Amino acid sequence: MSSRVTISYKNGSNLFFFEQLERNTALDTFSCFIDEYNNYLYEDALRSQNDHVALTWLLRERDSNIIISYMSIIADAIKLSATEKELHSLDYPFKTIPAIKIAKLAVSQSAQEKYKGIGTYMISKAAGLARICNRQLFAARFLTVDADIEHNEGVLAFYEKNGFIPNAELFNKNRKTISMRKDIYL
Repeated sequence: MSSRVTISYKNGSNLFFFEQLERNTALDTFSCFIDEYNNYLYEDALRSQNDHVALTWLLRERDSNIIISYMSIIADAIKLSATEKELHSLDYPFKTIPAIKIAKLAVSQSAQEKYKGIGTYMISKAAGLARICNRQLFAARFLTVDADIEHNEGVLAFYEKNGFIPNAELFNKNRKTISMRKDIYL
């Protein structure tokens, strides 16, 4: 068995292309370990996009055209405590800070076996989209995510490895998700 190919921002664009979900997009090449995430892509992603609730982005393998990952992005705002604002050098009188949220992020089973770093690559693509918004459309200081610990306890460590930290204002040990943020400008 060959080892998995490690994906980085440098080699990712040679192996994959990134596109927004469209009405006629065939989705049958995608399957991940979490049925809820498969069902979202097949049944809800396009409706969410048409209703202007979430935009879904697909990552396809250049050679095969297979969807290997997807993420849905939404607008967000997070409340930060005084200590959290100080951590990010945000000396403003308001608690709520603009953000862009990764609402869903899934990697296909086949891609997990073939590649290493797809999730990290997708986070870097989300940060790139946030920076485009900041230059051209609206301000967003953070990437946010609700880390789905119900389906994958290791996801918290994954997001922490990628620079996310838990939001103290929204932390609740009884939740199925952990609200996290990444400052895209630190």
